[in-house]
This record gives sequence, structure tokens and C-alpha cells, in this order.
Amino acid sequence: MTQNTASPQPAGGRSGLGDFAPKLAELTDEVLFGDVWGRPELSARDRSLVTVTALAALYRTEQLDFHLRKALENGLSKEELVEALTHLAFYAGWPTAMSAVTRLKTIVEQTGTA
Repeated sequence: MTQNTASPQPAGGRSGLGDFAPKLAELTDEVLFGDVWGRPELSARDRSLVTVTALAALYRTEQLDFHLRKALENGLSKEELVEALTHLAFYAGWPTAMSAVTRLKTIVEQTGTA
């Protein structure tokens, strides 16, 4: 088992949607990021890799930028993310992978991530 050392609360659901959708915000904070992301069987880094590839494959672009940033914070390198998304192109489709890599490129340029 890998110990999860990153903070399980990457964004606060309550701060973003608490007034509008309080139960969804509560579940996001307490169940998804408080429980699921905090489980020790996968590291935050591994969870980020799984999440990014799932979001890219399903073309969930509204959530992808946040999770690409979080993946970089959780220790994945730009090169590892590019490789994962390149690999994904053959399973989830070329346009999907190209869109995800383009978003990653923008984030890397914005954040100055090496």
C-alpha cells in the first residue's frame, strides 16, 4: 500500500457551490476529497493520473483543467502527463488526447511548470 501524503482537500466544494448546491458541495468535500482521495491504497499522485486519464477519455473538459493542475501539484511531471495522454489517444481517440494535451500545454505555460 502507498501512503497518501497530499492534502485530500484540493478545492472546497462549499466555497464554489455551497450556496447554490449545498449537498453536492458537502459530498464533494467530505466524501470525494475527504474520504475517497484520502484512502491509503493509492497515492494522491496515482489518483491524479487515474482521474486525468478518465476525464480526458470521457471529454469532461470542465473538470480537466483543475485536475491537470492538481496532478502537477501531486508530483506528476509534464512529461508523464504528456505520455499518458499520448497513450490514451489510441484508446479514447485522437481529438480527445489532442484537446487534453493542448489544455496541459496552456497550464504548463501559465504556471511555469518545467
